Amino acid sequence: MNDKKRLNSYEDLPLVLDVADIQRIMGISRASAYELVHTPGFPAFRRGRLIKVSKIAFFEWMAKVSETVPRSDKKA
Repeated sequence: MNDKKRLNSYEDLPLVLDVADIQRIMGISRASAYELVHTPGFPAFRRGRLIKVSKIAFFEWMAKVSETVPRSDKKA
């Protein structure tokens, strides 16, 4: 994906994301994006030397992970 292209919606993303796309979507550094794609349970796959992620699998993973993060606005 062109680094200068602005992401306006889910539909703007390609079906298969690369590490640069993950970096831009999440607003993280390149090093953090590579660390993330090597995390157990992250839906990345290799195509030769390239690391790719299905757009659908990535957003499903994000939804699943966000369900396990404790919310700070809960009252004790």
